[in-house]
Amino acid sequence: MEFRAEMRYLRVSPQKARLVLELIKGRRVEEARNTLAFTKKRVAAHVGKLLQSALDNANFLATEKGIDVEIDNLYVKSAIANEGPRMKRIRPAPQGRAYRYQRRIAHIVLVLAERGKNGEGVANVVGGEAAAVPARVKRRTPAAKVGSKKVSSKKVKVAAK
Repeated sequence: MEFRAEMRYLRVSPQKARLVLELIKGRRVEEARNTLAFTKKRVAAHVGKLLQSALDNANFLATEKGIDVEIDNLYVKSAIANEGPRMKRIRPAPQGRAYRYQRRIAHIVLVLAERGKNGEGVANVVGGEAAAVPARVKRRTPAAKVGSKKVSSKKVKVAAK
């Protein structure tokens, strides 16, 4: 089961938010909390609140729907910082000119999931049957470009005079 929390219109650039989100991706919730507590970025406090919100969502859904969720087995499945609308601003410049700049805004999405006993992610079971997992596809070598000359492997006999 996945539990999700969103924070929208956060006044920080998505690039700066991604620096912090990369630190907690794939970690257990307790590890992620400790990492965020000791990170010296301003956005880390906001991401910590978002992580707590996702954890509260997990607790709420566990009690509301009667789902058995082990809080200790939750981990950060994905953490994404998307770009929101930009605010266009003007800074005064010499000789009556104006320089334009943009203040960036981020939308952050955090998804928690539960790990199984052996450390793998738990898949949702729908209708009593496990979802089919696609097999890995073998990579093929790239095809020859159209229009390029192919050299034939056939030997050509040259008539001697």
